[in-house]
Amino acid sequence: MDSKAIKDRATRVLDAAKVDRILLANTNSEDPNFVYITDLIGGLFEGNFLLIKKDSITLFTSPLEYELAREQLGTRIGIVNLDSQKKVEMLVKEIKGRSVGINGNFLPYNSYMRIRKRMKMRKVVDASTAFEKAREVKGILEISRIRKANRITKLAIADVQKRLKVGMTEKEAAMMFENRILELGADGTSFDSIVCFGRNAALPHHSPDSTKLRYGDMVLMDVGVRISNYCSDVTRTMIFGNDKKRIRDYERKQRIIDIVREAQAAAIAAIKPGILGEKPHMIAQSIIDNADNGRYKGTFMHALGHSIGIEVHDGSGRFLSPGSKLMLREGMVSSVEPGIYIPGFGGARIEDDVVVTRNGAIIL
Repeated sequence: MDSKAIKDRATRVLDAAKVDRILLANTNSEDPNFVYITDLIGGLFEGNFLLIKKDSITLFTSPLEYELAREQLGTRIGIVNLDSQKKVEMLVKEIKGRSVGINGNFLPYNSYMRIRKRMKMRKVVDASTAFEKAREVKGILEISRIRKANRITKLAIADVQKRLKVGMTEKEAAMMFENRILELGADGTSFDSIVCFGRNAALPHHSPDSTKLRYGDMVLMDVGVRISNYCSDVTRTMIFGNDKKRIRDYERKQRIIDIVREAQAAAIAAIKPGILGEKPHMIAQSIIDNADNGRYKGTFMHALGHSIGIEVHDGSGRFLSPGSKLMLREGMVSSVEPGIYIPGFGGARIEDDVVVTRNGAIIL
């Protein structure tokens, strides 16, 4: 990302927050907005600060991270290499008596109180909403990274599905996926992998365990990868086995998958600029609730989709959900993931990430 793109992002947030300065403070982990502004890939940057002003952006780092920051950023933003005490003293000079925006969604209360006391700010504003709005619409570079993450995710899922064997555990399948994505060039997973065999497919957020795969099981994989800070989130459901006659309740299992696939296709077809986020959800909900004379009504129990970006639930999070009055715009990226979940039996979810274009949604 070039210096102009960095400055444009920072200026949008600064203007939206209506403050003199924005201060992003990393703790023992990175603030996602720190990553959004700097585009730094790799490194810990613990205890680092990013100061955003109208005419400059400055990273206050330590000797531990200085060379890495300089290597990645060059002259695109200012980089100050200071120990902790000098870092604070310099920041106080920049911030004292100013109105300052912070990311209230990230900064722990105790850290905030320490910073506020030491920095002597005149006014503190929660700038988290300004960042959320800025991150709702993705640029060309962001979309290309999400597209690459999706491509690797789908390739890895297909590879795992081909290698499934009776007796394999959910944990083993998850590990197989996670090893394969590294071979394909991913930086890592974007969230803890979900792999469900049989009845566990009825649990939307099931964690892989020692459950063993049986012939005829429904297999649900909800997984994602990270590429250069950007995430994917993809779900596939299949029936394990080729001999329909040997699979118990095959017709019902396949019907559940087909209904979910129909609901997803209809929802994606409805996505376009200018509609409210609740509309695609209600379309998918209606198809599931009315299928087979209402047999599966109430089995779709979560929002249709959430935004995707630096975080797997990015920016303002739930885009396509009941009651969402968010107006969809070109460049927004969201998951689309209807599901049917039947306790004691199993379930199905199919999920793809889509980008909103002037002509509708495109699957990434």
